Amino acid sequence: MAQVQRMSRLMIKTLRDDPADAETLNHKLLVRAGYVRRTAAGIWSWLPLGKKVLENITHVVREEMDAIGAQEVLLPALLPKESYDATGRYDEYGDLLFRLKDRKGADYLLGPTHEEIFTQIVKDQCSSYKDLPVILYQIQTKYRDEARPRAGVLRGREFQMKDSYSFDTTDEGLAESYALHRAAYIKIFERLGLDHRIVSAVSGAMGGSASEEFLAPAPAGEDTFVDCPACDYAANTEAVSFVATETVDPTASAHGPVEDLDTPDTPTIETLAAHLGVPASATLKNLLVKVDGEIVAVGVPGDREVDLDKLGEHLAPAVVELVTAEDFVGRDDLVRGYVGPQGLEKVRYIADPRVAAGTAWITGANKINTHAKNVVAGRDFEVDDYLDVVVVEEGDPCPKCGTGLKLDRAIEIGHIFQLGRKFADAFQLDVLGQQGKPVRVTMGSYGIGVSRAVAALAEQTADDKGLCWPREIAPADVHVVAAGKALQTELALDVSEQLNAAGVRVLVDDRAGVSPGVKFTDAELIGVPTILVAGRRSAEGVVELKDRRTGEREELTVAEAIARLTA
Repeated sequence: MAQVQRMSRLMIKTLRDDPADAETLNHKLLVRAGYVRRTAAGIWSWLPLGKKVLENITHVVREEMDAIGAQEVLLPALLPKESYDATGRYDEYGDLLFRLKDRKGADYLLGPTHEEIFTQIVKDQCSSYKDLPVILYQIQTKYRDEARPRAGVLRGREFQMKDSYSFDTTDEGLAESYALHRAAYIKIFERLGLDHRIVSAVSGAMGGSASEEFLAPAPAGEDTFVDCPACDYAANTEAVSFVATETVDPTASAHGPVEDLDTPDTPTIETLAAHLGVPASATLKNLLVKVDGEIVAVGVPGDREVDLDKLGEHLAPAVVELVTAEDFVGRDDLVRGYVGPQGLEKVRYIADPRVAAGTAWITGANKINTHAKNVVAGRDFEVDDYLDVVVVEEGDPCPKCGTGLKLDRAIEIGHIFQLGRKFADAFQLDVLGQQGKPVRVTMGSYGIGVSRAVAALAEQTADDKGLCWPREIAPADVHVVAAGKALQTELALDVSEQLNAAGVRVLVDDRAGVSPGVKFTDAELIGVPTILVAGRRSAEGVVELKDRRTGEREELTVAEAIARLTA
């Protein structure tokens, strides 16, 4: 049986003021309430109360993973470079990888995710279709060298994650494993008390086809997602696709011939629109990027921005980067600030579907201080590839029903992928099939940010007084407060022991020399769902019960309170 947690002995130091570097609610409150402390940028120490919350989330995750037949393992965090070279991800991850050498000069990395190692484990352990399907998972520390770690434990360089992997011999089997995880994730996040949305997503460096994110709406979220108010469509902004309107025959266009315009000192869309007195939407923005070192032009309406993440997803695994001033040296065909698609030589031209055949634009004339009007797509220039690459905006049409989309911020708390055979191909993961011939295994990958879930819960459930945990996740079921005197402390400890004996998790504030006001403030800051106060009527055997979330209070006898809390 667990012991009563006595604050007189607990390593906890609460703070009245927010940390100077804290911007988000979870960062402020988790530090102030004594759950975590910063060790270095993006690296956090979990103190006793924080560790309990982390373990409670882990317990829920573990129960639901076990319920779908998943088997828990623990793999190393220190991994050999060769495994990631086999899939190309050692280079793809770039600066996000923590890389190191051992004393003999061999290359290693700290694992950001473990697809490669799990694939090798299954290749070693499974040789027949009879060994599959199998789902393996671990709950482990992961590492990513974030350039700007922020938001407390929400975006760190070291974090806790549940990652699981399914191995099947058929695509139908993969779909079943994916569905099992999807259902398990819904149960997990419901048990955790997290308000969440399931949205379509892109696979990124993970590869594969089908992909969905589980997002917890919160102002501190770094993900932006769209939600349709008229249908069930929801997606990460990188996964939203624009439905192109019907094109017209550019040769039948009523627009006149291309005409040059004198536009001095107008290298930006803003200065051009102001000079001509036209809306930005009438202009064509041409962004120059380098794709694996080759200059490529990307055309979008002037009132829209290019989403470089989207562009990168479309062109992966190629590396996309913006051009610099040096890239214009020796390129007379590229006039900085005045680039237009007409007449571009040896430059691949990618355009957003809004730049449809037959549409006319004001755009650069490829001459200094000069733009051109009546530049018609399909007549005056050709588009090599149409890709949906603009930043999604509020009111953009829903791809499913056409209604204007709404934008919201959210924290990514889970992501599920149908990887397919990318990793199996890299390691030649085959098993002997029912027909006696080798069968290539297909995989799924499924992640939950365990430490992220702590931050997401803090963001979603806190109020102006402090944290307010769901009961299953809280570090205790009841926070007993002894409001000062010896009699009250004696009663608080007695009630705590009785509750503990009945299986109720108890945190009791028995600190001597601490005022009742400070204890009450700390109780609300720490956020245990029920507060029991041994106060002014302790001599009568009467205590006060307070619901932390609603603030409702009720005076009960000790016997009544214990009966209520153990029911």
